[in-house]
Amino acid sequence: MFPLRLIVLVALVSLVAAGQWGQICAGNPSNKIRGCDGYGCGHYGAPRKSKDGSRRQHKGVDVVCSDGSTVFAPFSGTIERQVIPYKQNNAINNGVQLRGSGFCVKLLYIKPVKYRGQIKKGDKIGVMLPMQSVYRGMTSHVHVENCDRTNPTGNL
Repeated sequence: MFPLRLIVLVALVSLVAAGQWGQICAGNPSNKIRGCDGYGCGHYGAPRKSKDGSRRQHKGVDVVCSDGSTVFAPFSGTIERQVIPYKQNNAINNGVQLRGSGFCVKLLYIKPVKYRGQIKKGDKIGVMLPMQSVYRGMTSHVHVENCDRTNPTGNL
């Protein structure tokens, strides 16, 4: 029984030591998630409707971020590559994929300072693109999506 308790204790300490992600957007120190607006809701699993009328679920979370705000690395690691969220180009069609500290995430709707390289938690990695020019009235946000499309909310 003692070895099992020790293993559980070590696992819990490891999870706590990993900690939560850091602030993603300047002006939003708590990583507040976008509520609901005329375009839908920002939480994981929120219903979405495609242009063809099909329904799907939101596979990320939308962290509130004002257009033009600084975007920070939520953890230390590497910017692996550019991510293009839309098939058709628009003013917010940019982002990056980050990997490190046991995580892999895509941060969308940002203009990154670079598309590859090492980052530290809290480093400036980009600027929020002008969402209001594409979706007037939607709460501007950085879309945060785990690479495996699981729910990232617990890390915010």
